[in-house]
Amino acid sequence: MSKQERWSKLLELLAVDGKLDVDEAAVSVAVSPATIRRDLDELAEQRLLVRTRGGAIAHGVSYELPMRYKSSRRVSDKQRIATAVAELLGEGDVVGLNGGTTTTEVARALVLRAGGGPAERGEAASGPLYTIVTNSLNIAGELAVRPQFKLVVTGGVARPQTYELVGPLTEGVLNQVVLDVAVLGVDGVDPRLGVMTHHEDEAGISRLLAERARKVVLATDSSKIGRRAFARICGLDRIDVLVTDSGLVPEMAARFIEAGIEVIAV
Repeated sequence: MSKQERWSKLLELLAVDGKLDVDEAAVSVAVSPATIRRDLDELAEQRLLVRTRGGAIAHGVSYELPMRYKSSRRVSDKQRIATAVAELLGEGDVVGLNGGTTTTEVARALVLRAGGGPAERGEAASGPLYTIVTNSLNIAGELAVRPQFKLVVTGGVARPQTYELVGPLTEGVLNQVVLDVAVLGVDGVDPRLGVMTHHEDEAGISRLLAERARKVVLATDSSKIGRRAFARICGLDRIDVLVTDSGLVPEMAARFIEAGIEVIAV
């Protein structure tokens, strides 16, 4: 196994558990503990993790692992959430999607739904089933070849950690469109502070998506609920529906319901 392959494997393991033990990692990667220690030291120099005695931990709020290393977290939860979100959307809807692993699963769930479109039902095609507006490069890549979708990709500057486009160019496009539904993936949800993400530039784009939409759906796994992040997107008064997994504690669900939000826990 090459160094790059080892590093990729180590970061995938870190994305799942949030921490690494040198001896356990050595067994998983099938190299010596000394090699793992050197790898962790080099990854720490690149700010991809934080070294600890005997291992490493993921960075906190101030830094994100690149999304390709986060995609293995809570996959089944995110897929169930995505399916539930897709069921809320109707044919012909103009849907805004920000970037993230959960919204990527929403896009994939929509692809599955669109597979049963007019052609398969023996009906005449009358245009795309959905119009998707997104600042996410990876979502755009998955939908670009799908004839059932009209795809609108914002301009902007790409962030390598999340594959999202941000900045004035992104805002310029979003200011010219009107959405039926905005589906937002986030990094934190607090009943008092509202909806948050790690980076202020991404928060601004997600805020604008919410402002341009008639309805806002929050799609996030329960590990993000009760957690805070650096940059505020909006208050709970802007959220219409929260779709999460069954790990949502009843007390927290009650607070969202009291705030007038429909809660769907799958």
